[in-house]
Amino acid sequence: MRAELSVSGVANRLQGPLLALRRDVRVGLNDSVEVIGDDGRPRLGRVATLDESGMIVEVLESTSGLSLPTTRVRLHGSRLHFGVGPRLLGRVLSGVGQPIDRGPPIPALRSYRIDGLAINPARRKKPHEFIETGVSAIDLLNSLVRGQKLPLFSVAGLPHDRLLAEIAVRARLRGEESGHFAIVFVGIGISHDTAEVFRRALEASGALEHTLLFLNLANESSTQRLLAPRYALTAAEYLAFEEGRHVLVVMTDMTNYCEALREVSASHGEVPARKGYPGYMYSDLASLYERAGILAGSPGSVTELVLLTMPAGDISHPIADLTGYITEGQIVLDPELDRKGIHPPIRVLPSLSRLMKDGTGAGLTHEDHPRLAQQLYAAYARAVNVRMLASVVGVEGLPALDRRFLDFAEAFETKLVHQTEARTLEQGMRIGWELLRTLPVSELHRLSPQQIQKYLLPEAE
Repeated sequence: MRAELSVSGVANRLQGPLLALRRDVRVGLNDSVEVIGDDGRPRLGRVATLDESGMIVEVLESTSGLSLPTTRVRLHGSRLHFGVGPRLLGRVLSGVGQPIDRGPPIPALRSYRIDGLAINPARRKKPHEFIETGVSAIDLLNSLVRGQKLPLFSVAGLPHDRLLAEIAVRARLRGEESGHFAIVFVGIGISHDTAEVFRRALEASGALEHTLLFLNLANESSTQRLLAPRYALTAAEYLAFEEGRHVLVVMTDMTNYCEALREVSASHGEVPARKGYPGYMYSDLASLYERAGILAGSPGSVTELVLLTMPAGDISHPIADLTGYITEGQIVLDPELDRKGIHPPIRVLPSLSRLMKDGTGAGLTHEDHPRLAQQLYAAYARAVNVRMLASVVGVEGLPALDRRFLDFAEAFETKLVHQTEARTLEQGMRIGWELLRTLPVSELHRLSPQQIQKYLLPEAE
């Protein structure tokens, strides 16, 4: 860390949130600064680019009222830090970690760099243990595991905000560790109305007591939007690795983040890559997603549940494509299910939790959970194929067995995927067994004879 310096009379251009300065002092890339205008109010910023003669500062707050001749810049000589400490939970902060709930300043016990540190792979522990979200299509079929990073792929107009609010309210740990659970919820580039929906849902349910809420609004600068997830993840790392909590970080909407990245990149004059996004978007997203995990010797964990809206529903769009490479599965929301009134409209077949096998089964959830999930998956996949065939030949043209699978698909969507209130894993499993009882046991190849005897006979057939 270098000594603090103040410079004045060096500003020569202001373009949106970008302030160009003549470089008269030693400064480092990404160093934090304060930009002070005639009103005397410090505005947080950071050094975005520099060369031998000049530098550009990204101002993270409004630049209105700044006058080039009188603007003064205070250089901190270090990167942006976030002061964290006890009593973080229950607070509502801006995208740059400032309280916006009319509460007192946060007492800082530690000061961490917001861009985090690369985690030594040798210190990483394999994600394990189950987090119950209260959503059967996730808990039963695509289980979320502590330390995992799992995205939700959605499109504009679907009720993904409602789903995220429900997960934030209902998510919990099972067993003795339930008291060590915390949520860090960060809204990125969201509207005032959506921010209020999240805030009221958490307050009304009492979940805000174990939640830290970051709100970056759509009318705030794109540069600030790039920092909101970094402040949130810094707080999550403190809660996990200093206080020993198991932290679920819910981030929405990463598409807004990537749009801000493209906008800032273009303003810097960088050469665009695919669809105008910067070529380093993969590594930038990885710098956020890879902060999830479990560290050897540390008691807590950081799990990420990330929502992104796919432009035009294109799952091969760079944002969804790159996210899929980095993360460990995906939950896909489906407009067709939404039109049928299914909530949450989770399309089960393309959804996947790659770490589900590490967090489910005997000693973790239920010994029969994995095979039940596999059998439901297999039966529903067959039923969807039958549904396609029925669209060609008609239901009347199908054999009796196929018509039973058609009925199974309808019940699967309306009774298991659709839910109006929170369900435990056991409640979801009971519905799963009831659905399988409608099929001939001779078609249930993923279950053991003992499971068929225990759960399906004599009701089946």
